[in-house]
Amino acid sequence: MSDGAKRGEAVRREVMSDAFVDRALGNATDFTQPLQAFINEHAWGGVWTRDGLDRRTRSLITLSALTALKCPNELKGHVRGALNNGCTVEEIRETLLHCAVYAGVPASVDAFRAAQEVVDAWRAEQSAG
Repeated sequence: MSDGAKRGEAVRREVMSDAFVDRALGNATDFTQPLQAFINEHAWGGVWTRDGLDRRTRSLITLSALTALKCPNELKGHVRGALNNGCTVEEIRETLLHCAVYAGVPASVDAFRAAQEVVDAWRAEQSAG
């Protein structure tokens, strides 16, 4: 594993959680494993480790992009990552609302639905712990 991939996997674990990364890597097949390696090295190791933007900002940008691309399943993981990076529920809501204007209302509706599931689960965990 390259240094970039090692750094990327470490950041990915910090943002998304060990359980999330273990599940993603554990579910990889011979066919999909190269994608996981690419994600660790280039997305997490190449972009998320750069100076210039803090993780909170990167999380909100990621939520915006996933909303625009209509990727609610990926968005769910990154809502949790945004919460892990210190974003507030209100900041996430405002980011998704902002996307309604620039990415379209249908995309934003899907994003709100996906985010609500994660926020509800996160709040339940917070009140239980």
